[in-house]
Amino acid sequence: MGVLVGRQAPDFTAAAVLGNGEIVDAYNLHESIKGKKAVIFFYPLDFTFVCPSELIAFDKRFAEFQKRGVEVIGVSIDSQFSHNAWRNTPVNQGGIGPVQYPLIADVKHDICQAYDVEHPEAGVAFRGSFLIDEAGVVRHQVINDLPLGRDIDEMLRMVDALAFHTEHGEVCPAGWSEGKKGMDASPEGVAKFLSENEDAL
Repeated sequence: MGVLVGRQAPDFTAAAVLGNGEIVDAYNLHESIKGKKAVIFFYPLDFTFVCPSELIAFDKRFAEFQKRGVEVIGVSIDSQFSHNAWRNTPVNQGGIGPVQYPLIADVKHDICQAYDVEHPEAGVAFRGSFLIDEAGVVRHQVINDLPLGRDIDEMLRMVDALAFHTEHGEVCPAGWSEGKKGMDASPEGVAKFLSENEDAL
Protein backbone atom coordinates (compact mmCIF):
# COMPACT_ATOMS: atom_id res chain seq x y z
CA MET A 1 0.00 0.00 0.00
CA GLY A 2 2.77 2.42 -0.98
CA VAL A 3 0.47 5.27 -2.03
CA LEU A 4 -2.11 6.25 0.57
CA VAL A 5 -3.34 9.41 -1.18
CA GLY A 6 -7.07 9.12 -1.76
CA ARG A 7 -7.44 6.43 0.91
CA GLN A 8 -8.53 6.53 4.53
CA ALA A 9 -5.57 7.06 6.83
CA PRO A 10 -4.88 3.81 8.71
CA ASP A 11 -6.15 4.05 12.27
CA PHE A 12 -4.03 3.08 15.26
CA THR A 13 -4.08 2.97 19.04
CA ALA A 14 -0.75 3.21 20.83
CA ALA A 15 1.03 4.64 23.85
CA ALA A 16 2.10 8.26 23.48
CA VAL A 17 3.45 11.35 25.16
CA LEU A 18 0.99 14.19 24.64
CA GLY A 19 1.91 17.79 23.99
CA ASN A 20 1.33 18.65 27.66
CA GLY A 21 3.80 15.97 28.76
CA GLU A 22 1.18 13.44 29.88
CA ILE A 23 1.98 9.80 29.08
CA VAL A 24 -1.05 7.80 27.90
CA ASP A 25 -1.40 4.12 27.09
CA ALA A 26 -4.04 4.36 24.37
CA TYR A 27 -3.84 7.32 22.01
CA ASN A 28 -6.29 6.66 19.16
CA LEU A 29 -5.73 8.48 15.89
CA HIS A 30 -9.29 8.60 14.57
CA GLU A 31 -10.72 9.75 17.91
CA SER A 32 -8.05 12.43 18.28
CA ILE A 33 -8.44 13.97 14.82
CA LYS A 34 -12.14 13.36 14.15
CA GLY A 35 -13.46 16.20 12.01
CA LYS A 36 -10.04 17.89 11.85
CA LYS A 37 -7.17 18.03 9.41
CA ALA A 38 -3.94 16.43 10.60
CA VAL A 39 -0.31 15.94 9.68
CA ILE A 40 1.26 12.67 10.73
CA PHE A 41 5.02 12.51 10.34
CA PHE A 42 7.31 9.56 10.88
CA TYR A 43 10.96 9.83 11.85
CA PRO A 44 13.63 7.14 12.44
CA LEU A 45 14.66 7.41 16.11
CA ASP A 46 14.82 9.60 19.18
CA PHE A 47 18.24 10.96 20.16
CA THR A 48 19.58 10.91 16.60
CA PHE A 49 20.82 13.59 14.22
CA VAL A 50 18.51 14.96 11.52
CA CYS A 51 15.43 14.08 13.60
CA PRO A 52 15.67 16.76 16.32
CA SER A 53 15.95 19.50 13.70
CA GLU A 54 12.70 18.29 12.14
CA LEU A 55 10.79 17.92 15.40
CA ILE A 56 11.90 21.36 16.58
CA ALA A 57 10.96 22.84 13.19
CA PHE A 58 7.47 21.34 13.49
CA ASP A 59 7.21 22.73 17.02
CA LYS A 60 8.28 26.22 15.93
CA ARG A 61 5.47 26.17 13.35
CA PHE A 62 2.94 24.51 15.64
CA ALA A 63 0.92 27.73 16.05
CA GLU A 64 0.71 28.03 12.24
CA PHE A 65 -0.69 24.51 11.97
CA GLN A 66 -3.12 25.18 14.82
CA LYS A 67 -4.27 28.44 13.18
CA ARG A 68 -5.20 26.35 10.13
CA GLY A 69 -7.03 23.77 12.26
CA VAL A 70 -4.39 21.08 11.74
CA GLU A 71 -3.27 18.58 14.38
CA VAL A 72 0.41 17.55 14.29
CA ILE A 73 1.42 14.02 15.34
CA GLY A 74 4.93 12.53 15.40
CA VAL A 75 5.62 8.78 15.25
CA SER A 76 8.74 6.65 15.71
CA ILE A 77 9.50 3.11 16.88
CA ASP A 78 10.79 4.37 20.25
CA SER A 79 8.86 3.83 23.46
CA GLN A 80 6.80 6.50 25.17
CA PHE A 81 9.51 6.60 27.85
CA SER A 82 12.22 7.38 25.32
CA HIS A 83 9.98 10.09 23.84
CA ASN A 84 9.51 11.53 27.32
CA ALA A 85 13.25 11.49 28.05
CA TRP A 86 13.97 13.24 24.75
CA ARG A 87 11.39 15.93 25.50
CA ASN A 88 13.03 16.43 28.90
CA THR A 89 16.52 16.80 27.41
CA PRO A 90 17.59 20.39 26.67
CA VAL A 91 18.03 21.31 23.03
CA ASN A 92 21.69 22.23 23.58
CA GLN A 93 22.26 18.66 24.77
CA GLY A 94 20.65 16.97 21.77
CA GLY A 95 17.08 17.01 23.07
CA ILE A 96 13.95 18.51 21.56
CA GLY A 97 12.47 20.23 24.60
CA PRO A 98 8.73 20.13 25.42
CA VAL A 99 7.29 19.97 21.90
CA GLN A 100 3.59 20.85 21.79
CA TYR A 101 2.28 17.84 19.85
CA PRO A 102 1.93 14.11 20.63
CA LEU A 103 4.74 11.63 20.04
CA ILE A 104 3.45 8.12 19.34
CA ALA A 105 5.30 4.96 20.45
CA ASP A 106 5.29 2.51 17.53
CA VAL A 107 7.33 -0.13 19.37
CA LYS A 108 5.75 -3.05 17.47
CA HIS A 109 6.29 -1.27 14.11
CA ASP A 110 2.59 -1.76 13.29
CA ILE A 111 2.02 1.89 12.44
CA CYS A 112 5.03 2.42 10.19
CA GLN A 113 4.12 -0.80 8.38
CA ALA A 114 0.49 0.29 7.95
CA TYR A 115 1.72 3.54 6.39
CA ASP A 116 4.37 1.62 4.39
CA VAL A 117 7.29 3.74 5.57
CA GLU A 118 9.43 1.08 7.30
CA HIS A 119 13.01 0.88 6.03
CA PRO A 120 13.48 -2.68 4.68
CA GLU A 121 16.90 -3.13 6.28
CA ALA A 122 17.30 -0.60 9.09
CA GLY A 123 13.92 -1.45 10.65
CA VAL A 124 13.13 2.20 11.37
CA ALA A 125 10.72 4.55 9.63
CA PHE A 126 11.66 6.64 6.63
CA ARG A 127 10.83 10.35 6.96
CA GLY A 128 7.23 10.00 5.83
CA SER A 129 4.71 12.86 6.07
CA PHE A 130 0.96 12.57 5.49
CA LEU A 131 -1.66 15.32 5.26
CA ILE A 132 -5.12 14.06 6.24
CA ASP A 133 -8.35 15.94 5.59
CA GLU A 134 -11.40 16.32 7.87
CA ALA A 135 -12.91 13.11 6.49
CA GLY A 136 -9.80 11.10 7.43
CA VAL A 137 -8.57 10.80 3.83
CA VAL A 138 -4.88 11.20 2.97
CA ARG A 139 -4.53 14.10 0.51
CA HIS A 140 -0.74 14.48 0.34
CA GLN A 141 2.24 12.33 1.22
CA VAL A 142 5.98 12.59 0.82
CA ILE A 143 8.65 10.09 1.85
CA ASN A 144 12.28 11.09 2.36
CA ASP A 145 15.22 8.75 2.78
CA LEU A 146 16.96 8.78 6.16
CA PRO A 147 19.64 11.44 5.44
CA LEU A 148 17.20 13.94 3.88
CA GLY A 149 15.45 16.34 6.24
CA ARG A 150 12.00 17.70 5.46
CA ASP A 151 10.89 21.23 4.62
CA ILE A 152 8.11 21.90 7.13
CA ASP A 153 7.07 25.06 5.28
CA GLU A 154 6.25 22.89 2.27
CA MET A 155 3.74 20.99 4.40
CA LEU A 156 2.16 24.29 5.44
CA ARG A 157 1.94 25.21 1.75
CA MET A 158 0.11 21.95 1.07
CA VAL A 159 -2.29 22.66 3.93
CA ASP A 160 -3.00 26.07 2.41
CA ALA A 161 -3.43 24.57 -1.07
CA LEU A 162 -5.94 22.02 0.20
CA ALA A 163 -7.88 24.75 2.02
CA PHE A 164 -7.86 26.94 -1.12
CA HIS A 165 -9.14 24.11 -3.30
CA THR A 166 -11.83 23.19 -0.78
CA GLU A 167 -13.03 26.79 -0.49
CA HIS A 168 -12.82 27.93 -4.10
CA GLY A 169 -13.03 24.71 -6.14
CA GLU A 170 -10.05 25.79 -8.22
CA VAL A 171 -6.88 23.74 -8.56
CA CYS A 172 -3.42 24.90 -7.48
CA PRO A 173 -0.81 25.18 -10.27
CA ALA A 174 2.94 24.68 -9.89
CA GLY A 175 4.49 26.86 -7.22
CA TRP A 176 1.13 28.00 -5.87
CA SER A 177 1.23 29.67 -2.45
CA GLU A 178 -1.19 31.65 -0.32
CA GLY A 179 -2.29 34.81 -2.14
CA LYS A 180 -1.58 33.49 -5.63
CA LYS A 181 -4.21 32.70 -8.26
CA GLY A 182 -5.73 29.28 -8.72
CA MET A 183 -6.85 27.70 -11.96
CA ASP A 184 -10.21 26.50 -13.17
CA ALA A 185 -9.89 22.78 -13.95
CA SER A 186 -10.91 23.07 -17.60
CA PRO A 187 -9.15 23.59 -20.95
CA GLU A 188 -10.32 27.19 -20.88
CA GLY A 189 -9.07 27.64 -17.32
CA VAL A 190 -5.63 26.28 -18.21
CA ALA A 191 -5.37 28.52 -21.29
CA LYS A 192 -6.41 31.60 -19.30
CA PHE A 193 -4.03 30.89 -16.44
CA LEU A 194 -1.04 30.19 -18.67
CA SER A 195 -1.65 33.22 -20.87
CA GLU A 196 -1.58 35.42 -17.76
CA ASN A 197 1.04 33.66 -15.65
CA GLU A 198 3.45 31.68 -17.85
CA ASP A 199 6.40 33.97 -17.09
CA ALA A 200 5.95 33.44 -13.35
CA LEU A 201 6.19 29.63 -13.52
